[in-house]
Amino acid sequence: MADASRSPPGGRSVSGTGVPAESLSRVRTDVDAALRDDASGVEAVAVVVRACVELLGIDGASISVVASARSRQMLYASDDVSTWIESLQFGLGEGPCYEAFESRVPVLAPDLAASAAASWPVFAAEIAERQVGALFALPVLSGAISLGSLDLYRVQPGWLASVQLATALHLVDIVALVLGRMSADPDTIENAGLPLSRDREQVHQATGMVLAALDVSAASALDRLRAYAFARARGLESVAADIVARRLAPTELDS
Repeated sequence: MADASRSPPGGRSVSGTGVPAESLSRVRTDVDAALRDDASGVEAVAVVVRACVELLGIDGASISVVASARSRQMLYASDDVSTWIESLQFGLGEGPCYEAFESRVPVLAPDLAASAAASWPVFAAEIAERQVGALFALPVLSGAISLGSLDLYRVQPGWLASVQLATALHLVDIVALVLGRMSADPDTIENAGLPLSRDREQVHQATGMVLAALDVSAASALDRLRAYAFARARGLESVAADIVARRLAPTELDS
């Protein structure tokens, strides 16, 4: 890999920072074109994710938005590992992306094995099974409102160079603009017309079935689903599918 301390390819830098101005301009142009061609905005998000992999010296990236107070929806991932990382965090309800969203500041774990155990113990135990050496979660903000996060991973541990981090922050700003165009109400994706995956739809449906059956809040219902899945070493989506198909009764979650 090229020397990370050097400016990535892309011509002149932004205000002498080393951030590749021409590359960022190309990303904005491609995003504008994608928004014209795809009203859902998903392709525009994909443009930014692909740019992250190209410009930041990382192995994968994903962008997720917040669908409600306790759930997330991934819009696009560059590869299967990025998809798995997002799904794992959603299933557990913890991890760098949640912390970045809640704190509204970047969460940088250049040596994931060393930092994850203390910050996210359950997540750390699961992520140890994969070759993920570093993880960086950057909040996507509209003013003081968190919209979601941009998650970046590397197979090998190591910091993002200052130029790479600065470039990532510029890319996050582009994501925020995309989400703002996709929805008139930027603190929710409900008006953005973004399709949920079938698995994630089933999680929401199962959450509704549990809250109705047990007379609890949506947050408590989702926590019960997560706890049941974790205790039995199952995926959240798998447990949700059983609830929806009535193979598992909501009352059995506390057993």
